[in-house]
Amino acid sequence: MSRVGSPYLERRDRYERAMEGWVDNTHADAFTLTARIRDDDLGAEVAAVATPSPGYEIREARARVFSGAADPRIVAGFGALAGARMVGGFTRRLAELTGGRPGGQHFIDAAIEIARLARQATKLPPERARTAAGGDARACWQLDTTGWVDLPDSCFTYSDAGRALLATRAVTTSMVPALYCPPPGARVFSRKKVARLERRGRRLSLYHSMFDEAHGFEIRYEIDLDSGTIVHAESETPRLPYMGICNEPQKKIAALVGQPVDRELRKRMQGLIGGSAGCAQLYDLTADLLKLLTLP
Repeated sequence: MSRVGSPYLERRDRYERAMEGWVDNTHADAFTLTARIRDDDLGAEVAAVATPSPGYEIREARARVFSGAADPRIVAGFGALAGARMVGGFTRRLAELTGGRPGGQHFIDAAIEIARLARQATKLPPERARTAAGGDARACWQLDTTGWVDLPDSCFTYSDAGRALLATRAVTTSMVPALYCPPPGARVFSRKKVARLERRGRRLSLYHSMFDEAHGFEIRYEIDLDSGTIVHAESETPRLPYMGICNEPQKKIAALVGQPVDRELRKRMQGLIGGSAGCAQLYDLTADLLKLLTLP
C-alpha cells in the first residue's frame, strides 16, 4: 500500500494555498520584496529590503500574521535575517530561525518566495536597460545573463543550446526595460500562485499555477495512491519569458509519468525536468507541490 499522503489532507479531501508576491523599487540600491502565503489555517507575510544581484543581501526583514495563529516568537525573531544572503544555505538559515515552531513552514515558504522574487528585477544603468525596448529578444537575453549572475546555465533558455535558438527561429520576449532599470518608487513585478491538493478516491490530484509579468504556468499531476506513482502529468504555459525557447523544455514534464513519488523524486527530477536542459520554474513548481506531501 502506498504511503503517499499529506498532513494538509488529514481533515479534508481538498487543500488550497495561495501566494501573492511583489517587488517595489524603494531604494536607490535595493528592493523591498514582499510575499504572502495564505490557506484556511494561516496567513503569513514576509518582507525584506534586499540588494539585487549579485549580492542578494537582506538589509532588514520583518514578518507578520494576517490571519490565523502562529508562534509569536517567529515574527519577533525575523529581524535576525538582516545580513543573510538569499543564496545557498538560505533555507537552512530559515529553518534555524523558525525552529520547528507552529506555523513556521508558512514563513519559510514565504521567505523562499522573496528570494525567488529577487531574481525577477535588477538595477542596470539606464542606457543598457533601454536596449530591451521594442521586444528585442537577443538584447534582453544578454541583459538577463549579465543582470543576474546565477542565470547562465540555470535552465535550457540560458544554456548555449538555448542561446543558439535566438539565431535560428523567431523568438518573442515578455521582458521590458523596467525589469532592468525600474523607475524610483515603482512596483516593478508582481506574482500570484495557487497550489492545490485533492483526493479523489485512490487518486491524488496536484495542481500549481503561477502568473506574473513574464510567466504563465499551470501544471497538473495525478498520483495513483495504490502504486505510489505519477500516472498523469501536463502543463500549460500561455506566457513565457522567451517564446520559442522557453517552451522547448516544457515537454519534459511527460518524463515524470511512471516515476515513484518518494523522497528521492526531487533529486531525480533535477535530471528529468531541471538543470541546464530543463526549466527552473517547472522544477520549482513541482518541487513545491512535493513539499506538501508525506513521502515514503
